[in-house]
Amino acid sequence: MESLIPLAGWMRLLTGLVFLGLTGVCSAQRLAITMDDLPLNGLLPPGVTRAETTRNVLTILKKRHVPPVYGFVNAKKLEGNPDAAEALKLWAAAEPVGNHTYAHMDLEQNPPEAFEREIEEDEPALELLKDNASDNWHWLRYPYLHEGDTVEKRRAVRAYLKTRGYRIAQVTLDWEDYLWNTAYARCVAKNDSKSIAWLRTSYLNTASEYLDLGREQAKLIFGHEINYVLLMHLGAFSSTILPDALDLLKKKGFKLVTLEEAETDPAYDSDPDVGFHDAGTLLDQWMQVKQVKYPEHAEKPYKEVEAVCQ
Repeated sequence: MESLIPLAGWMRLLTGLVFLGLTGVCSAQRLAITMDDLPLNGLLPPGVTRAETTRNVLTILKKRHVPPVYGFVNAKKLEGNPDAAEALKLWAAAEPVGNHTYAHMDLEQNPPEAFEREIEEDEPALELLKDNASDNWHWLRYPYLHEGDTVEKRRAVRAYLKTRGYRIAQVTLDWEDYLWNTAYARCVAKNDSKSIAWLRTSYLNTASEYLDLGREQAKLIFGHEINYVLLMHLGAFSSTILPDALDLLKKKGFKLVTLEEAETDPAYDSDPDVGFHDAGTLLDQWMQVKQVKYPEHAEKPYKEVEAVCQ
């Protein structure tokens, strides 16, 4: 039986499919979600527990079929806090964990030796959790994204991480979502629904703005888009705003993947190899090194979020 489509038609169809593939229309941009400051970032509303917050977030991740989300742990938060311990057990039973240093140490304010001790001090908790989660907890997320204010610090810590089998959980997209956690807790305590609505709007507007900015940065630095790693924080606002944030990512054309898959992109093998003060994401670092001008963008509403419901 002869084909119902002439040969010339098949060729046009094939050419069209190739064009769509080359222009990226057929494939979404890959992005991994990560969560910092486990078992909790910021304050909670009255009567809400860390375990309850964690359970709600895990329910959303499972319902939305989100690939494994690394949660980066500060084990000091577990001391004398059964609720925090329960929250972390819940997370590790469902999602992988990584090292965020024992007490969220700032490398800019401390020598490499002290920072390295903080990494090691965090490890016993991760080791205890590994039976419940992925064994691959040898990922480090630098607190504050501070990789060293001098090149000597940066190189020393990177050399140390290599000897201990760690990979760096770099960040390429970040709208500083932690800003909204404590503000939300304040507004819930005051039952201020108008302010809570503003928090939602400002959060999503900022997220949209900085997702677009990060993608533009990648194109300016690398000449094309890359796989992205998104920094989020597990906090009071997470279970309330996370469904909307996931909808936004889908609307923007992102395909959710694991951290391991995202960091197969060669961009994550690159190292600016300089000392920075408050450097920001990997893309921010490269913007400084290459002296690339930032695209126009709105600033984050730091003062407004800090002032709401005070």
